[in-house]
Amino acid sequence: DDGSSDYLNRTPSSAGNRRTWTFSAWVKKCMPLTGGNQRLIACGSGTGGLFSSIEYDSSDRIRILEGTEGGSSSVTVRGAGFNRDPSAWQHVVVKYDSTQGTAADRIEIYLNGVEVTYDSTTYPSSNKDSEFNNNVVHTIGATSVGSSVGSFFDGYMAEVVLIDGQALDPTSFGEFDEDSPTIWKPKDVSGLTFGTNGFYLDFEDSSSLGNDSAGSNNFTVNNLTATDQSTDTCTNNFCTWNPLDNYYPAMTFSDGNLRALTTINKYTYNSTTIGMTSGKYYCEIKCTAQSAHSSGSPQDAMVLGITSTHSGGTTQELGHNAHDWGMYANGDGTNGQYRNNDSLTNYGVTFTTGDIIGIYVDLDNNKLYFAKNGTIMQSGTGISITAPASTPRGAYFFAVNNWSSTTSGTFDANFGGTQSFTVSSGNTDPNGYGNFEYDPSAGT
Repeated sequence: DDGSSDYLNRTPSSAGNRRTWTFSAWVKKCMPLTGGNQRLIACGSGTGGLFSSIEYDSSDRIRILEGTEGGSSSVTVRGAGFNRDPSAWQHVVVKYDSTQGTAADRIEIYLNGVEVTYDSTTYPSSNKDSEFNNNVVHTIGATSVGSSVGSFFDGYMAEVVLIDGQALDPTSFGEFDEDSPTIWKPKDVSGLTFGTNGFYLDFEDSSSLGNDSAGSNNFTVNNLTATDQSTDTCTNNFCTWNPLDNYYPAMTFSDGNLRALTTINKYTYNSTTIGMTSGKYYCEIKCTAQSAHSSGSPQDAMVLGITSTHSGGTTQELGHNAHDWGMYANGDGTNGQYRNNDSLTNYGVTFTTGDIIGIYVDLDNNKLYFAKNGTIMQSGTGISITAPASTPRGAYFFAVNNWSSTTSGTFDANFGGTQSFTVSSGNTDPNGYGNFEYDPSAGT
């Protein structure tokens, strides 16, 4: 979470091979277009010294830079494409070998197994020493310049690898799925030779997130805790709030796009990154901070539920349309209704700040259930919803919104991969996935 200044760092005791190395990482970006650089890995001696960095620039283009920290860059190799998909994992490989006779062979960048098209190329000179594998500070998820740290990465990371002394192709770290040949997936990298300063961060030990699984090149953890460990990974992708579905509500997001902070005087809602078309789904949403409301004004409320509407209208709160269902809670906790097709129906009980609302979506039977703190409302009676195939988007998405003329509201979501609020119970779904406060199977 870039707002929490999270990063890892280590300084090798001696230099390794600075001319030939490979970096590999799986990343899932959160907030796009941050207006600043987001560094995956950076290394250097500080202000005025040499540095090397692999990063997304302010336009979300992947690149490698080398030069003088705080000064000019002598090496810039940048991919032409913009990387702005917050719903998917992406595999980044940078292959560096300044011993190559052809300049274009000295740096190669791959995304999901395919070399990028470049729009800026100033390659390193022959046999140039990079700062990678030098005995200077190496930082994951940020840049360290003397005593200052910045350019924080905002998102998820998995399978972070540095190979010291070899320029490897992406096939050393991933492969195309034999049954779905357009899908690039990770491979077991534990058998690779990592070299003197190489490392493999698998993030499996929540008490030591900087542990090098391949050796002893461990990283120091800064501002990360055990709760920052996630099972949202490159082999099991979970949904989050979608910052691209944010035209009018102008919500702000943090904690891996799981915390949504609403703004004032905004009706239109925000939805999730992954749609539901069949089967059964569950999530938990905690009303961490609730908006104030005006008496007798039902739209002055925090609302959560599901939608299959393209939410572009400026006066359409969740539940306004025929394919929205939103559970309402007014700021003083006096409301306990759901809204659909611009009509309110009494249902269950009220909720307020601190309550955890479970949303069960049963698309085998086209039913919707709401629960408060583990108890399903309306004595377990489901709400009938339209089959997804007959909705405008062909799928349902979890959604939230807030309307208040005076205050904002905060929604903390748990979709299974990560929890943006503390979970004490530890319930999983029938397949063993997720970590929920309450039973995901109760609404089936």
